[in-house]
Amino acid sequence: MRSAAPWPWKAWPDMARHLEVWLLGAHVGTLSQIDGRLSFAYAPAATTPLSQSLPVRAETFDDRATRPFFAGLLPEGGKRKQVAKTLQVSMQNDYALLESLGGECAGAVTLLEPGLRPQAPDAPGDVRWLDDAQLLQVLVEMPLRPMRAGDAGIRLSLAGAQDKLPVVLDAHKHRIGLPLNGSPSSHILKPPIAEVDGSVFNEAFCMALAGALKLDVARTKIHAVADGAQQRQYLLVERYDRQAGAPGLRLHQEDFCQALGVVSEHKYQNEGGPSLAQAFALLRSATRPSAPHTLKLLDYVVFNALIGNHDAHGKNFSLLYTPAAGAVLTPLYDALCTAVYPTLTDKMAMKIGSKYKFSEVQARHWEQFATEAAVSPAQAKKRIVDIAKRLPGLARATQAMFQGEGNSHPIIGQIVTLIEQRCALSIRRLTARPVDDTQPESTTDHAG
Repeated sequence: MRSAAPWPWKAWPDMARHLEVWLLGAHVGTLSQIDGRLSFAYAPAATTPLSQSLPVRAETFDDRATRPFFAGLLPEGGKRKQVAKTLQVSMQNDYALLESLGGECAGAVTLLEPGLRPQAPDAPGDVRWLDDAQLLQVLVEMPLRPMRAGDAGIRLSLAGAQDKLPVVLDAHKHRIGLPLNGSPSSHILKPPIAEVDGSVFNEAFCMALAGALKLDVARTKIHAVADGAQQRQYLLVERYDRQAGAPGLRLHQEDFCQALGVVSEHKYQNEGGPSLAQAFALLRSATRPSAPHTLKLLDYVVFNALIGNHDAHGKNFSLLYTPAAGAVLTPLYDALCTAVYPTLTDKMAMKIGSKYKFSEVQARHWEQFATEAAVSPAQAKKRIVDIAKRLPGLARATQAMFQGEGNSHPIIGQIVTLIEQRCALSIRRLTARPVDDTQPESTTDHAG
């Protein structure tokens, strides 16, 4: 029988809730929610900071300082909405989402209820191995079951608005599994993006092309599973935040939005997100020595521009914290030619100089970018021209390699054509600067 006493509804929002924050297996602090607002306090013995934006100190960080890092661990957009619906919590409730998903996150962070401890790094991994039928089911269900939210023993989280899932790859037995009970994953599984034709082939090609250019890039490979008489392709990306040869050992990382204290909703520069100048300044502040990393970031910026990756925002660059070298720029990841799709925006996520549209970028805008990023304009120009001269040939060779491996797709040919156009345009503008180059690119090129 229901008690006659009224339920104390007004007391619930004022109740303090806490999650213990662990980094690299050590307790570093407490994440709290009080009256719907987050706060974070370091443990007295903590010496390692979670983020550039959260330096170790005795004082508690308020909601404004806390939210960018912790909410930045969570899925975004429609995926976040679907997870919240599955878990029956508010989409805006970062704490509740972290409580359900925060066991295996990007980097080396684990969030646990008070009294619990994370799995020891040398403990055998707890994995639910999938046969082909189960793997296919996971792929089919991903749009409605992001991060497998609600599954027993699974607490997984990755930032981003697209479908992806942390998994474990057993290379010896060619199996894929779901990490359970806080076990670390080794790879990120990416299914095709429904509204982006050939996305698996697109990203795999762009990542392979980056490797051909000798950029530091996350290892990526196309896999497939039988779906009736057809094959369903998906992408497996090896995690750079797991130690090579010791997949149970995590490395800490944070994206540039987290490091700069910018919430995920503002990841694009035109919404208040990081600019390229801020990205380079962060790298100089965080890394020692910084010169190799700034040159590496310069290559990433040029590569993304020339392949038409308009979605290279602040969460698509990250810092990795290594035992030997400290903070370093991570390998390139999430390289996808978005410019090849006429339905997607022709605006770049970050301006080059004063221009968001690649078709409007002249030599003076590259020079403006270099000056703002504190990179030698002459050195930047030389590097842009060098990459632009080499990239078309490497793109054709990479296309031929994909065809030889049975991974051909019409989208790759379109990307190669777009790259050739962008590289030719850039070389002309950075060398001769002819008058007619004030006109946009060909109307048949959707690079924008």
